This record gives sequence, C-alpha cells and structure tokens, in this order.
Amino acid sequence: MKRNIVIVAFPGMQSLDVVGPFEVFAGASKAVDEHKSRSSAGYTVSLVSPSARLVASESGLALATSPLPRGAIDTLLLPGGTGVFDAQHDDALIAWIAATAPRCRRIATVCTGTFLAAQAGLLDGRTVTTHWARAARLQSEFPHLRVDPDPIYLRDGNLWTSAGVTAGIDLALALVEDDHGTAVAQTVARWLVMFLHRPGGQTQFAAPVWAPRAERSTVRATQALVEAAPGGEHSVPALAAAAAMSVRHFSRVFTDEVGESPGRYVERVRLEAARRELETTGDTLDVIATRCGFGTAETMRRSFHRRLGVAPDSYRRRFRAVS
Repeated sequence: MKRNIVIVAFPGMQSLDVVGPFEVFAGASKAVDEHKSRSSAGYTVSLVSPSARLVASESGLALATSPLPRGAIDTLLLPGGTGVFDAQHDDALIAWIAATAPRCRRIATVCTGTFLAAQAGLLDGRTVTTHWARAARLQSEFPHLRVDPDPIYLRDGNLWTSAGVTAGIDLALALVEDDHGTAVAQTVARWLVMFLHRPGGQTQFAAPVWAPRAERSTVRATQALVEAAPGGEHSVPALAAAAAMSVRHFSRVFTDEVGESPGRYVERVRLEAARRELETTGDTLDVIATRCGFGTAETMRRSFHRRLGVAPDSYRRRFRAVS
C-alpha cells in the first residue's frame, strides 16, 4: 500500500519547500520499482490548502491545491516561506494541523514550517531546526522547544525538521531512506544530481552573526581590538591587560556582557576572517591560518570542523568566488 504524503500550502509559501520534496517522493515511487525495498509501494503525494484552489507562493508561482483531507495521513509536511507568519494566525488551518498531526505516522517541517507546527502545539519539549536566519525568532516565540540552528535536518522521534529551502530535499531523501533503504534514496539523489547526505551543517551557509557589543567601554575596546586584527596576540591575559582588569574578572565580565567566553569569541572572529580569506583569495591554508591567528593549518581545520562541520579546503571549493 502506498504511503500518503500530504503537503500543506498557504499564501506566501516558499515554492521550493513544496516542489523539492514533492519531486523526491514522486521520484522514489519510480525508484522502488527498480529495487527490492522494505516496502513494495511508493507514495501518493498531494498538495492541500483550506481554499482548495490556486495558492500563490512568495515568488508568485501559483500551485494548484486540493481540500484539506479528513482521512488517514502517513506523513504531514509543513513548508515555510514569508507567508508562514500570517498562516500562524489562520485559526482554521492551525486547528486542522493540531487535530490531524496526532493521527499521522510522522510530521515533517521545512524551513519556517516549524512555526506552524509550534503554533499548533506539536513541538513543546522537542529539539528542532529551522532556517538559520529564523532560529533566534523561533526560540524566542516558542521557549518550550529547543532550537538547534546548525543541522540540515533533524529527527526527534516521529518529528522531522529541516533547514531552509533546498534542505527540504535533503529531508525528503532522508524520509525516503527511512522508508525504503539507502539504495532507493541514493537512486533518487543521483537523479537529482545531489548528495544523499550533504556534508556539514547549515552554519557554513550562514552570514556572520556578530555577538552583542559589551556595555563597558573597556570590554568593547577589546572586541574591537580582536576584530581589527584577528591574527594578533589575543590570549585572555593579553585582553585582560588591555582592559585593565584581572584575568578572572575580565573573563567573567566579558562572558556576562558578550554571551560567550573571550577565547570562544576570539576563535569565532578568526573563523569568520578565515572564511573571507578562503572565499576571496587563492592563498594556501598555511598562509591563511597564520594570517588569521590560528598558527597552523591543522588548528584551523579543527576549528572549521568543530564550528562548521566541514574542512577548510572543502569550504573553499563550495564558496570561493571565481572571477
């Protein structure tokens, strides 16, 4: 028996959040015929909305929808998009999601679709991800869930959440792999010319997000000192001396006012400097590591793996601007 996938549409949805997973599930239905999978059948996929008519996405692309179903649903998928913040206040839609979700085998959200699931009360106590640019807002609006802004997709029991836009394809491939095994999912990934498991997390795609500026002018001055010369001598004793404080007092004040320890702040500034160097220059990793304060390419590599989940040379291959 085919699994029933229902994708919910609303005005202002991100069209790729819908079309990407739709194509993955449609492709999987073809791929199961070529492989011996854990299930002999594929999927039926439907796009639904309260209006049951053409629904315009945020790009202007209009997609035809069917009425909200009342029968059994295997997987309920909630996409994101700028329209999600209006859809959050569509009482009829949220009530339908809240009533339908408990009867589904699993729930999946793409990008800011997490806001719909949270509004419907489905995420309390869960660990979720969303688009990196909306993670702070999600955590602020719904403090009873835990937001991890780095994973491309994340599973918490029967709840699957993903990062933004193209990450919906990664998520759908993971759902197919969970249902039918790696061979089927890999076949679909190859048809789509993409990785079955994308290397690294979404932090590698995020724009730099600088920490708050400290209230004390002496601590702000140390932040400016680090940012002006990431490769300089920025040990905690050196920064404390620049702020005319003891090491212990400086570390406490800096952490309280900036939100992270001086050491982690210095590493983050150096990492962002190295990212810019990798994107814009052809210098060797050793040269960049020295210039940005890491000392050695191996130290820089460990920092990239710890914070971005990728190696510096892999990062460069993906993001270097070619003139």
